[in-house]
Amino acid sequence: MSVADRLVRWLSDRPWPVREYAPAPEGLRPILGDSGPPVLGHTIAVLRQGIDFGLRRYERFGPVTWIRAFGTTVISAAGPEAAQVVLANKDKAYSQQGWTFFIGPFFHRGLMLLDFEEHHHHRRLMQEAFTADRIAGYTRKVAELAAREIPLWPVTPGFEVYPALKKLTLDVATEVFMATEVGSEASRLRKAFVDTVRAGTSVVRYPVPGGRWKAGLQGRKMLEDFFRRSLPQKRASVDDDLFSALCHAKTDDGAVFSDDDVVNHMIFLMMAAHDTSTITTSAVMYFLGKDQEWQDKVRAEVLAGDSSDTLELVIKESMRLVAPVPSLVRETVKDTELLGHFVPKGTKIMVTPWINHLLPEYWPDPKRFDPLRFAEDRREDKVHRYAWIPFGGGVHKCIGMHFGMSEVKTLLTQLLRTFRWSFPEGYEVRWDPTALPIPTDGLPLRFEQVPQ
Repeated sequence: MSVADRLVRWLSDRPWPVREYAPAPEGLRPILGDSGPPVLGHTIAVLRQGIDFGLRRYERFGPVTWIRAFGTTVISAAGPEAAQVVLANKDKAYSQQGWTFFIGPFFHRGLMLLDFEEHHHHRRLMQEAFTADRIAGYTRKVAELAAREIPLWPVTPGFEVYPALKKLTLDVATEVFMATEVGSEASRLRKAFVDTVRAGTSVVRYPVPGGRWKAGLQGRKMLEDFFRRSLPQKRASVDDDLFSALCHAKTDDGAVFSDDDVVNHMIFLMMAAHDTSTITTSAVMYFLGKDQEWQDKVRAEVLAGDSSDTLELVIKESMRLVAPVPSLVRETVKDTELLGHFVPKGTKIMVTPWINHLLPEYWPDPKRFDPLRFAEDRREDKVHRYAWIPFGGGVHKCIGMHFGMSEVKTLLTQLLRTFRWSFPEGYEVRWDPTALPIPTDGLPLRFEQVPQ
């Protein structure tokens, strides 16, 4: 642990005064927590330590607690029981508007920010872009692109695979979702997506020159301009990509998406598609690079042309250990209760799948890479339906999860056919928790060609 990390941990773990979030009515308990250090609260601990900070809070306060961070107060709903209450949302108390504070200016009106009947309407329309036939067509295009691009990667020591995967998954998203070449705009698009994602956890939440917030706003504008330029052609096309599917989606009663709807959904879906696929594929490559026995086992299955059962176990375990979307945000639209605690209207709630995935009461030896947890004779993920939630849960469960799994499998199949990879002895990755988890060093590995 670096000196900076030790200092941040010391500050965050000091015995700051524990207070009630709000007085509780009779029959309910108040939520306990603390504001942390002056001014910034626990912001730096969240940004710097991520899951480790969250697990320590869970051990100290239990599944429901509050902190001060990012200039606001957030309730942590950690663990499967709390996650189920919030995500299942049976009393419709938990709104998606919690996201507005963090990413509203950058992903406004995306599917993830819509609520209740409006969300149902948009999701029903969007299902037209994720039918089984369309997913099969998307996957064929992923396989073609992977077979063309991955063999061109250099076999050099220290090759940083994360940036290469980031480029590849954006290429996949543009070809599969847009059926178009972005050419010279590719690097600007990648930067715009990165900037919009990272802006949500800005410490300074104003468009200060050189700051992440301003970069996010500029990224959003660039993405809007890019998709609006393409709209007329897509409205007139008969292409089978997702962009065209959204332009032509129609319900039985004739409802369609407006131009603004299409642009907003494309920005959100393109971000979600390539970011989560990049993180998951990177995590699998990390764990297989550390465990050559499992890498050889999966490769043998792939080369034999067998089913991808073993590869799927590895992907699921990697998504457990590195949740591609580590946190989900909600906001209460009325007074409610959470595991016996009083939660007033207007409260921001943070559900953290990554914490759920690492709790020892649900996962024996939780930090150990063990894909057989998901084998049929064990199914540790079945101990609670909200113990493993990399795709979220409830009515907002990821609409693209089936395509996402298919894409990751396809990319890894090509990687396993093409390369063996490993890391230097003792190498350990550090996942940057600033927004979505990414390897701080780009994940440098050693490649060698698999004999064809």
